[in-house]
Parts: sequence; C-alpha cells; structure tokens
Amino acid sequence: MRFYFTRMRSKDICPPRQPLKKIVWSWIGAFCGIYLVAGLAFYTAANPMGSMFVIGSFGASAVLVYGAPLAEFSQPRNLIGGSVISALIGVAVYQVFTDYIVLACALAVSLSIALMYLTRTLHPPAGATALIAVIGGENVHQLGFLYALMPVFLGTVLLLIVALVVNNLSTDPKRHYPVYWV
Repeated sequence: MRFYFTRMRSKDICPPRQPLKKIVWSWIGAFCGIYLVAGLAFYTAANPMGSMFVIGSFGASAVLVYGAPLAEFSQPRNLIGGSVISALIGVAVYQVFTDYIVLACALAVSLSIALMYLTRTLHPPAGATALIAVIGGENVHQLGFLYALMPVFLGTVLLLIVALVVNNLSTDPKRHYPVYWV
C-alpha cells in the first residue's frame, strides 16, 4: 500500500507562466468565441436567459481551442465530432434511463469517452456535453436529439470559425490552427 501512494508524489516542477503574447491571443479568441455564441443566443431568443444556445462545456472548449490550439483535443474533428457524439449519447442514455438518473449520468460520460476514443475524436469538454444532456433540466430534455444540432453542433462550429480566424492572425506558428482536419 505504501508504494501505491508514492506514485502520487511530484515528478517534476510546475511549468513557467506562458508569455504575455500567448495569454493575450488566448484571451482575444475566448472573448470573441464566447461573445459570438452568447450574442447569437441573446439576439435570436425570445427569452435570452432561458436560451439553450450556451452550454457550460463551451467554456472548456474555448480553453482548448484558444489556449492550446495545437493540442490533439483542440483539433476540429475533436471539437465538433467529440461534442456531437457525446451529445447524441447523452440524449439517448437519458431517454432510456430517465428513471435511473445516477446510472444515466455515469453511462453518458463513460460511453462518450469510449466512443470518442473509438472515433479518434476525444475532446474532454464533451464529457460535460453528455452530462448536460442528462442533468440539464427540462429545457435540454425538451430538445431531445436536436440538442446535438443546436446548441452543440452550431455552437462548436462558431467556436471553430473564431479559432480559425484568431489563431491564424498571430504570426507565431505555434498558434496556427488547425494541425489537422480529419
């Protein structure tokens, strides 16, 4: 047992702070991406505060596509594919296991991870997308499988468009996006 806990000791030191230039580009991208998604929700919805266009997992997706644009998790196939797959799984699991919400939560996330691995679309925020389909409340549940189209597909496409524009405005090749499409 003692050896098990030794595995949890630090193996390295905390990396240094990122350069200010990278922080600024990440901030610009995240601001523009989330502003676009939230703005579209606000200006197209009768009740903007009740709009289902903005979901929490978009915040985590923004961290990846604007803060770590070269990461495997940040690539377009992962952003869109992983999110849509997870949304579909979350909705399906909720519909089958409505009366077993704890089981539905666990199945939605775990099945999403497995399917994202199988399809090479692993996107960590998509786990939250699947979970939101289960615990998101009546607004989400009423959407059914449309949840995968809007907000998930449309929202991730908007985040992708902003990522393409902002990340490629930088002259730093370590920001140029994407690394691959498919």
